[in-house]
Amino acid sequence: KRSYDNQGFKMKALILVGGFGTRLRPLTLSFPKPLVDFANKPMILHQIEALKAVGVDEVVLAINYQPEVMLNFLKDFEAKLEIKITCSQETEPLGTAGPLALARDKLVDGSGEPFFVLNSDVISEYPLKEMLEFHKTHGGEASIMVTKVDEPSKYGVVVMEESTGRVEKFVEKPKLYVGNKINAGIYLLNPSVLDKIELRPTSIEKETFPKIAAAQGLYAMVLPGFWMDIGQPRDYITGLRLYLDSLRKKSPAKLTSGSHIVGNVLVDETAKIGEGCLIGPDVAIGPGCIVESGVRLSRCTVMRGVRIKKHACISSSIIGWHSTVGQWARIENMTILGEDVHVSDEIYSNGGVVLPHKEIKTNILKPEIVM
Repeated sequence: KRSYDNQGFKMKALILVGGFGTRLRPLTLSFPKPLVDFANKPMILHQIEALKAVGVDEVVLAINYQPEVMLNFLKDFEAKLEIKITCSQETEPLGTAGPLALARDKLVDGSGEPFFVLNSDVISEYPLKEMLEFHKTHGGEASIMVTKVDEPSKYGVVVMEESTGRVEKFVEKPKLYVGNKINAGIYLLNPSVLDKIELRPTSIEKETFPKIAAAQGLYAMVLPGFWMDIGQPRDYITGLRLYLDSLRKKSPAKLTSGSHIVGNVLVDETAKIGEGCLIGPDVAIGPGCIVESGVRLSRCTVMRGVRIKKHACISSSIIGWHSTVGQWARIENMTILGEDVHVSDEIYSNGGVVLPHKEIKTNILKPEIVM
């Protein structure tokens, strides 16, 4: 059944996957960025599940890098979620609007129904049902989600009419304060928007949206709940905290509890945790992990198949797939271990970024890349 008048139409969505995920290296050396785990599942799956929940039955991934890897990986989820997932591959980077023109035939089926566009780095509560209602009510051509931020000068600010949500203009990285609402990277567009986009490298934020705003057809809805672009490690760790906070409010049963747990902690049921550990706050432990006795974990992600040996201490870090952290090791300050990294006993890492398949036998005393 459809939440949107239940007319039995087909709803589609495009997820902008784009490039190489350089800001999340070394994790993206092993997997395309949307497949990097966030809170124990691939980043992109959070979005696909949210789209499925509002009746989207076809998702198109706009991608210019490793489409085979993505599609093979998502085959399982296609069946599980009963949703069609296809790729629209760019041979050259087309910015944020070009991919819509490229995927035109996949998005437009003559029904005239709007389609969602999401940026793959964004994590939030995805209030897509509310967005559909909002879009239907204002009757404009396009809806965008905006979110309030403390430092709007780092972003493109959306200037809008408070009462109706109609967007007046976009101001890129404003020097003077014009507002605190920024584009949250979640859109709902009528098919007619595609007529305004040429097949060339072009920006939806700088070219397409200002055009629609000038014709008074663009409306913005303020995103309830949290929002984070998790495309870089520091924001990834912050995003995990916000996500777990939101989980605590919405479905606390998914979080782990116990005498050894502090704050919000998500542990996969196949992970094993030894005696005398202290875990939390803001920790995710993936499938098949082994955490030996006396380990201390806080503000960190431990991905699938990791082993953490006795009395190790890890904070504000990301431990990549199938890595090992030795006994009494201390890993902190945004240390990122790529896939299959082995840290010897009693090693200290202060912000080390370690490429996949390495063995670390000496301390990393200041943030640096270990190749």
